[in-house]
Amino acid sequence: MGTGELDREAHVPAGTSAGTPAGRPAREAGGTADAAERPHDGAAARTAADARGGETAHSVPGTHGGTDALPGTAGLAADRTAAPPRTLAEALRNRGDRGLAALLRARPDLLSPVPNDLTQLATRAGTRASVVRALERLDRFAQQTAQALAVAAEPTSYGTLLALLSGDDGDPAVEAALPRALGVLREQALVWGDDDRLRLVRTARELLAPSPQHPSPTGLGPTVAEATSGMSPGRLQEILAAAGLPTTHDPVSAVASLTSLFTERERMTALLDSAPAEALAVLDRLVWGPPYGTVAPPGDSSGTADSTPVRWLRDRGLLLPSSPRTVVLPREVALHLRGGRAHREPEPIAPEVRVAAEHRPQIVDSTAAGQAYTALATVEELLKSWQTGGPAVLRAGGLSVRDLRRTAAALDVSEQIASFWLELAYAAGLLASDGGEGTRAGTAAGEDERFAPTPAYDEWLDLPAASRWTALATAWLTATRTPGLVGGQDAKGRTIAALGPDLDRGAAPEVRHRVLTLLAELPSGAAPDQDSVLARLRWERPVRTPAPSPGAPEPSDLRSRIAVWTLAEAEHLGLTGRGALSTAARTLLAAPATAAPALPTRALPATALPPATADRAGGQPGTVPGTPAAPHEHAGNGPQTAPRGHAALAARAALAAGMIAPLLPEPLDHVLLQADLTAVAPGPLERPLADALGVLADVESKGGATVYRFTPASVRRALDAGQAAADLHAFLAKHSRTPVPQPLSYLIDDVARKHGHLRIGAASAYVRCDDDALLDEIMADRRSQGLRMRRLAPTVLAAQADPATLLEGLRAMGYAPAAESAEGDVLIIRADAHRTPRRTPPVPVPDGPPAPDDTLLAAAVKAIRAGDLAATAVRKPAPHTGAGELPRTTPAETLATVQAAALTGSAIWIGYVNADGAASQRVIAPVRVEGGFVTAYDHTADEVRTYPLHRITGVAELADEPA
Repeated sequence: MGTGELDREAHVPAGTSAGTPAGRPAREAGGTADAAERPHDGAAARTAADARGGETAHSVPGTHGGTDALPGTAGLAADRTAAPPRTLAEALRNRGDRGLAALLRARPDLLSPVPNDLTQLATRAGTRASVVRALERLDRFAQQTAQALAVAAEPTSYGTLLALLSGDDGDPAVEAALPRALGVLREQALVWGDDDRLRLVRTARELLAPSPQHPSPTGLGPTVAEATSGMSPGRLQEILAAAGLPTTHDPVSAVASLTSLFTERERMTALLDSAPAEALAVLDRLVWGPPYGTVAPPGDSSGTADSTPVRWLRDRGLLLPSSPRTVVLPREVALHLRGGRAHREPEPIAPEVRVAAEHRPQIVDSTAAGQAYTALATVEELLKSWQTGGPAVLRAGGLSVRDLRRTAAALDVSEQIASFWLELAYAAGLLASDGGEGTRAGTAAGEDERFAPTPAYDEWLDLPAASRWTALATAWLTATRTPGLVGGQDAKGRTIAALGPDLDRGAAPEVRHRVLTLLAELPSGAAPDQDSVLARLRWERPVRTPAPSPGAPEPSDLRSRIAVWTLAEAEHLGLTGRGALSTAARTLLAAPATAAPALPTRALPATALPPATADRAGGQPGTVPGTPAAPHEHAGNGPQTAPRGHAALAARAALAAGMIAPLLPEPLDHVLLQADLTAVAPGPLERPLADALGVLADVESKGGATVYRFTPASVRRALDAGQAAADLHAFLAKHSRTPVPQPLSYLIDDVARKHGHLRIGAASAYVRCDDDALLDEIMADRRSQGLRMRRLAPTVLAAQADPATLLEGLRAMGYAPAAESAEGDVLIIRADAHRTPRRTPPVPVPDGPPAPDDTLLAAAVKAIRAGDLAATAVRKPAPHTGAGELPRTTPAETLATVQAAALTGSAIWIGYVNADGAASQRVIAPVRVEGGFVTAYDHTADEVRTYPLHRITGVAELADEPA
């Protein structure tokens, strides 16, 4: 029977994806030598006392080293020995403050809330949710290191781990990178122990170790001992005899003998040399995984099972049964065939970001500045078109597909790019829903809810162009809104709408910042190769899905898709030019990207937020689009603020604005009027001129120069806004570098002559005109029948239609009516009459707990140290208590013991129940006892506190300090 009898099972990669930024400094944790600074030989290990000494010298400011005693705690600290740690808690206890701070910084979820002591910290660090999150944030080689530890015997040595990663032939790149990877694992408390006794935390081993349900990413199977568990003793002896080994008297020694054979290279090589070629081919198919295969039944047409290569392998234990028709390749056999390597392709070095094209930095900056100006013009055009009341808000929140298509057509871009501009304006706080509280003419408050510019939009327009661009860029960098998802499907199969509630992705700011940082690492003017950027990101944060094949339209994992969108959006926004990062963007990226940015100019009012996401708002009135949100509570950690980061980012934003300002075109104060009723603006116009011209004329084309066209409708629009014909003539004469053409003057005079000749008011509506012949003409026109008008007087017509409909109907018939107020005056209609109420901008949705700052870390480490010192204090057995119970004493005994401790200045152990009924144990040093209260230094909290005596369950003395 040939090798075709063995069918490979489907290989489903398991384990968690992980990543950390490349180049991250690695330090040993858990009391061993710094792996990044000294070579390992697999046997030598620095003692815990050495580690403590090295850590304490670099303690976090405001805290103490791992062995320092708290004030007033003489006799409380147990003697720290140099013995290797037996548990993760002991390993953490041997760390200095710097090591604990590094752990809490890398795994901020451990701070929610701050652990009481190091034992609680170790327990929390070993929970499944926390370990999964930590593994997901490891880079590829650190993850491969953890996977190798999961398939190694526990505990293992550094030399064994190195051999698993580099193989028998060795690998200089692996040898150089392993100290860093192991240091990262130790720093994050995923690995602990000295170099000769390395241990992976139990939860991580359970997640990464091979099993039939969750195959290991290494492709390895179970060990011989695991695969033979439950096998009959007689079958084990048969395998030993077939392999040429002496029989034993018990299954344990039989398994040990077989394992010894498979792990000794010379004897294993001799055994494989005697194997048939077909049997070696079977092993080749399983060696790199998956290690399981199915066996054809004995009646297969290719032959009998007894004569097959698989039978030869099974007889000698090179394949072991895992089910009646399934066999597995033991781990020891696979490692021998692999040359001792746990992974087929170790990846110790991060892929290099390749340069796709190089440009002169001046060209890049100029191109980026041009894109930045286009971004400002596009956002302004978008919001100007919506300032009289934009599209309606869907019931589920967001913009309808039809309105998105109309917006894209108006901006002359694709729907995907239009979604980007909409989300950018929303993230910057310039666009929001009016919440049904609009003040549009002809609509009542509380009716249809629509999108509209916020009050901050008007003040954003008053900023210099460079500051306006900085506000947009910083808002985009920190926003969790992901416009690339628009048009896709959510988990329930519904289409994701622009400006809707389902676009927040917590990873977006991190990915954007990382992509732009990779661009900043390239030489100035260098544009990256997109595939190499994606490969680098996948190395830094591996994903479960396979990498897309070259030429694939789009990667499948979200992080890679966000990276692709980031490269395109950065180009649209002007952070890059021709694919290369601009000088202004490099300056902006030098500040932290975790805090919302601040504008370099005066403060602006709060911006709006649609009701669909109003519960996510954390800002306060008076914030600026792009400014830091107000402090907010997060997951029990208390207010999370970073004033230094905000100030630094504001300074960087000001520098970036100063760099890009000279490259932006200067606004002009003139246009060129032409005889064909057009005006050409050879560049950007000053805002008052642009606003006035936008009312008087229609934009016909845009580009390097903007062409405006004057029409009867546009001139009538200017007259409706309160301008007179003389005002329009004076305006054109003032701002035109060419004489005002006669056809344009005639057009203005002709429209002004007819404008206001008809007066419309509310009857439902009426038409008033001094020329009764003109009213006769209107009544005789068949097009006026839909307005249902009748004559009330020789100069007055009444209509059933509302004033707005009547006004538009008569204009469609070719007349130029003017709206009239209740007092009979001409009603001036302004285009910018609608704004949303003041609202707070959307707050980015964090991807997990926020990164703690140095102040929080120092306070947390100090509290954990104090609590641990109190928790590990040696106590005398308290009367009427069992192990782990609170001490119990009578009120009289409690008072007497506390008073005696206050007189002698000694510390005692108390049980305490707070106002919420939560019980705890504390070590206190009483200072004063009066009025039913005891004031004492609480070693657990490391501060002076006052406790009501009636809430103390009991007291006990501490054990005498050991000699």
